[in-house]
Amino acid sequence: MTLAVEVAGKSDVGCVRTNNEDNFGYDLRYGIFVVCDGMGGQAAGEVASKLGVDVLLTYFHHAAEAGEYQQVGAPLDGLSRDGLALASAIRLANRTIYETGKQQTSNAGMGSTVVAALVKGNALSIANVGDSRIYLIRQGVIQQLTQDHSLVMEQVRRGYLTLEQAERSEMQNIILKALGSEENVDPDVEDLVVLSGDILLLCSDGLTKYLRDPEILQSVSSAATLDQACNALIQTAKDRGGDDNVTSLLLRMVDRPWYKNVFHRWFSTTPSRVSSTSASASLVVAVGPGEAVRAADPVSLPRHAKTERGEDLVFGGRKWQKSF
Repeated sequence: MTLAVEVAGKSDVGCVRTNNEDNFGYDLRYGIFVVCDGMGGQAAGEVASKLGVDVLLTYFHHAAEAGEYQQVGAPLDGLSRDGLALASAIRLANRTIYETGKQQTSNAGMGSTVVAALVKGNALSIANVGDSRIYLIRQGVIQQLTQDHSLVMEQVRRGYLTLEQAERSEMQNIILKALGSEENVDPDVEDLVVLSGDILLLCSDGLTKYLRDPEILQSVSSAATLDQACNALIQTAKDRGGDDNVTSLLLRMVDRPWYKNVFHRWFSTTPSRVSSTSASASLVVAVGPGEAVRAADPVSLPRHAKTERGEDLVFGGRKWQKSF
């Protein structure tokens, strides 16, 4: 048996905003999955989050063509080759957003959060900047794998606030690190191992503001499919106010007989890379390069989904404030 990945993703504008600056994307050939939450006012946040997703996906495409990963910045200690690549891709996205903001007045001050997962067999590398999150659900237990780069969560880690106080704080919208805020950024990166049956959730804070971890676990565990789980998570956030955009990208690791690799490598009609502005996606893919196992809808299946969000961002020093 080899490991494959079931994927479902959805982004929703929410109940208050008129546009949506969340973006999510993935490339089936390289096992890269990304969620970005843009900030900046007008359409600048949408530009930033789209740049974040596009740069990461393009980085791994170019690496496959070149046969090696481009190193961006000083290597971080203790990481695998894939972990170093993920850090380099995020640094490149940061530089691109930063330079674009400097060159284009209309996009000045824009930024974006990012969470990304790189899956190669049983190896998983994850990275984040900002307050978007990655969760692991394994054997009925949910665990947050990333740490928020936000003011209130930093206060929680230092013991100044409890989690309950942080959830009620009026400073939840202040983040301490984002793509594009400075010329250089060091993401948090970690190498892990995934097992068959594991579920990963990549999401924007529009989801986690309204659902606590046990509620996320319940929604995902009780849904018949990942697509239904995405819908349930987003609908709950909207039912509870939905004043922000909501994005959910779910991955489930599944065992697959070896002969399906051969069959689908030769006969699958599913594109290995698909791009769309559609707001949802659902499919099953192999984690190996160029292998697609099954697609729910091969015609309309999106890899890169985006919508618009209209929140403003005020940049001051190292802090980003998303105004509600």
